[in-house]
Amino acid sequence: MEPWELLARMATIDEDLAQIEKDIRQLKIEYDQFFGGGRKKPPTDIEWRIDLLVKRYNERGGEMKPHQRFRFNNLTQTYAKYKDIFRKRMKQKEEGTIQRHFGAAAKAIEATRAKEHAKVEAVATAAGDAKAFRMICSHPESEPEKVEKLYEAFLQAKQLAGEHTGKLSRSSFNQFVLKKTKELQEQKNCKDVEYVVETVEGQVKLKALVKS
Repeated sequence: MEPWELLARMATIDEDLAQIEKDIRQLKIEYDQFFGGGRKKPPTDIEWRIDLLVKRYNERGGEMKPHQRFRFNNLTQTYAKYKDIFRKRMKQKEEGTIQRHFGAAAKAIEATRAKEHAKVEAVATAAGDAKAFRMICSHPESEPEKVEKLYEAFLQAKQLAGEHTGKLSRSSFNQFVLKKTKELQEQKNCKDVEYVVETVEGQVKLKALVKS
């Protein structure tokens, strides 16, 4: 059996997307270890596996449903960012200019995430008297950064309010926003849908409002 056939086997699209997401997380961990001196070789086997699946669904994107294509686009964008950072860090390592501190390869991404979290924290508090987080969405399938910010705001607000978030997942949230936006656009004949995250009497609410 060819490596491609072994990887493809009978996995569903959702299983493959979950594998890509898992591999990206593991790739970051092992590259951090490599650049920090904890590994002798870069994790090229994980990269090979991700590249193979990404290539597969780039060529067969028509098989995916809208929410799957949205998730796939999010994953490939994240992967591309990491690969660019890893490539630059590898060049620095080969030239002998790499920084010695652990986890340097993903510092830029982590710094960006920290800024986004700070923005979310500024609009969400457990007291329930905070300003609402608002976001206008027209085409969620092509606006992954907006949906990502909305998810982070919703998650952060729930955590600060002491609500359970164990059943909340990024993929299911993405699907909800995609479905809800399309439903309101069709029902109300509108273009924009405004999502509002607010805490009312200690409970976090997510509202979808039609924008005229």
